[in-house]
Amino acid sequence: MNTPDLTHAVWRKSTRSDANGGQCVEVADLPGGGAAVRDSKDRDGAVLLFTTGEWAAFVGGVKDGEFDPA
Repeated sequence: MNTPDLTHAVWRKSTRSDANGGQCVEVADLPGGGAAVRDSKDRDGAVLLFTTGEWAAFVGGVKDGEFDPA
């Protein structure tokens, strides 16, 4: 995946993020599909990029409890 221009990305905060400013994750849809994920406390920091298939697999795993602690 080429690095997309995120200048005009519309970021939305996860509904699972802490309301007190901690543990905040933001997601933006990418043009052509996929998603970008960042830490809202470090908006100039690293961004994780997911293709459409990767994002679908990740979201499916979350919904299925794949990442829930044992």
